[in-house]
Amino acid sequence: MFLFLGAELLGGGEIAAMQARQHPFVGFDRGKLAAEDVVEHAGVVLRVGRAGGSAAPAAAAQRRRNDRRGGTEEEGALQDPAGRDSVRWHDDDRKPMSSERRRALGALADEVHGCRLCPRLVEWREAQAADPPRRYRGQDYWARPVSGFGDPDARMVLVGLAPAAHGANRTGRMFTGDRSGDWLYASLHRTGFANQPHSRWRDDGLELRDAYITATVRCAPPANKPTPEERDACLPYLERELRLLECRRVLVALGSFGWDGVLRAARALGEEVPRPRPKFGHGAEAEVGSRRLLGCYHPSQQNTFTGKLTAPMTDEIFARARELAE
Repeated sequence: MFLFLGAELLGGGEIAAMQARQHPFVGFDRGKLAAEDVVEHAGVVLRVGRAGGSAAPAAAAQRRRNDRRGGTEEEGALQDPAGRDSVRWHDDDRKPMSSERRRALGALADEVHGCRLCPRLVEWREAQAADPPRRYRGQDYWARPVSGFGDPDARMVLVGLAPAAHGANRTGRMFTGDRSGDWLYASLHRTGFANQPHSRWRDDGLELRDAYITATVRCAPPANKPTPEERDACLPYLERELRLLECRRVLVALGSFGWDGVLRAARALGEEVPRPRPKFGHGAEAEVGSRRLLGCYHPSQQNTFTGKLTAPMTDEIFARARELAE
């Protein structure tokens, strides 16, 4: 199914276009990130992890959840260890899905959730949960690595940078509970890849249709800047995820870090990567093996507030992805 996008779909003046600011892109092998990869909320003060800081024990967290039953859906959402409610699919009758693939993705998600390979990231993600901003106090943070989610038969796979400290690190689902996610899912809904335009918490009814969302790094990093070593420690998860997503035809990289991650994972999987390596850009396309890689500016507030990334620009990327996936 094709979705034809027009101005009427975006609503009257949904996003005001502002003067775009140009940011340099990151070289393929450099550790620093470009501005389009910044995903932290504006106004959220990042705190250096306190020595010995950690998330609340599971038993205490469960007691707090039980005490809060009857509160808001977000506050009362179950934080089950497997997070299987994050893996949703659509229209099984029309698109038969391999039960073996579903189980394999679930087993991989369990493995991701238990990972503690990077001490700096473990300390940071748990410190943010132990001392959250005032508006999130009293909520039970996920405070673990975040697995990918979506349709296991997806033909489009989105690859981002990493969870945000008070977004996915709080809610336990990629691009959920922050402004970047608000922007992303609104576009996915307009272009037919999601059943609703928002994603606030696990178990909020969100379903992805022919789409799967993941990231290069699975833990929230300080200042949204994973080190090269942390990136390399996480890459095998992305490689295994892509191997399981056998129906993928298009990979959409959100930002230069996601672009870099896709190329590295593809090479590790034995897929042909062009030489010279293709450069990231909004709307850039590259053939990677038998699949197409498509670049999109990251929906960070730095990009969306300045007009560097607009709603029509985002929709055009996903409309193009659908065209390539058909």
